[in-house]
Amino acid sequence: MDSFASNTVFIESVFDDHTIGTSRFSWTPDVSLGWINGRDLEHYRYSNPSTTDDAWILAGGVRFHYGDADSWYRRLFFSFQPALQSARTQALSSPYEFVSTLGWQGRRFSFQIRHISNGDLHMPNRGETMALVGVGFDL
Repeated sequence: MDSFASNTVFIESVFDDHTIGTSRFSWTPDVSLGWINGRDLEHYRYSNPSTTDDAWILAGGVRFHYGDADSWYRRLFFSFQPALQSARTQALSSPYEFVSTLGWQGRRFSFQIRHISNGDLHMPNRGETMALVGVGFDL
C-alpha cells in the first residue's frame, strides 16, 4: 500500500486443467488463503480507517492459461478470484475484494505479481499490490 512494505503469506491450491472448447486456452480452478501483516503508519496521513489491522483473505477463482502442454509460455497464467477478507484498512476497506494475479508456475516454484482491491466499490480503496515467490508441493 503506497510503497509501505508488509509481510505477506499465501497458501494456494490449484486443481485440474480444463480446455476451453477446441481452443488452446484452458482454465484451472484455484483457491487461496492469505495473510497480510498490518502496518503502523498512523504518524503518516493514515488514521481513519487505520492501517494496523492484519488482513486474512480467502479467495477462490480461476487461472487462465494459453498454449499446448509442451509450450514454454504455457506456464504463464492470469488468475482472477473474488475474495472475502477480515480487515478494514486504508488498502482493504470492504469485506469483499477482487484478487488479480499475473504469474509463472513451474513444477516446484512460482513467481507472481498480485493486486487485491474492491474495484472502487467502497472507499478508501488503495489496494494491496505484491510480488510473491512460491514453493510447490504435490499432495
